[in-house]
Amino acid sequence: MKVFIVYCHPSEDSLTRHIRDSFIKGLESAGHRCILSDLYKMNFNTVISEAEYLREAYYRKEIPPPPDVLAEQEKINASDVIVFIYPVFWSDAPAKLKGWFDRVWTYGFAYGDNRSMKQLEKALVIISAGNTLEYFSETGLGDAMEKVMLRDRIFDRAKEKEMIIFDATSRELKEREQNWDLHLKRAFDLGAGL
Repeated sequence: MKVFIVYCHPSEDSLTRHIRDSFIKGLESAGHRCILSDLYKMNFNTVISEAEYLREAYYRKEIPPPPDVLAEQEKINASDVIVFIYPVFWSDAPAKLKGWFDRVWTYGFAYGDNRSMKQLEKALVIISAGNTLEYFSETGLGDAMEKVMLRDRIFDRAKEKEMIIFDATSRELKEREQNWDLHLKRAFDLGAGL
């Protein structure tokens, strides 16, 4: 299988980066191929321009998206699976990933009549979160994040979709160190089992 990973974290010194690397090792151990878009390293422009907005607002499919957007769309259509790996920032994806959706999910590609985006076999959302799973359950924020990512952003664009939270990753929590190896093994197993 070919897996397209959209990775969004501003620092190489993060558990999220280690989760990404373990996941990729798992993919490779199972014989899968992957493409990585590291949005920060790419310096992906996540600010929608006025021209892009007008294209979307007036459903002007005849106006092509910018080359950087077309490149991301080509990666999607060349893949079987899409995986998003990112940290939770204020109960959502980082702004850079939100901007990626704003620009890449274009009219005629991800929505509208005669979409050119293929339906992927699977969409997997892997997030690292400072809080615990209990916190996300008690507050309802886990359900809210899942609704936004899986029911809105992914919707019917993948046959299967799943969100996995690697919790208690905040540096002040003792669970972070206790769970470090468990999180990395889980990430590896996710990749190997895809």
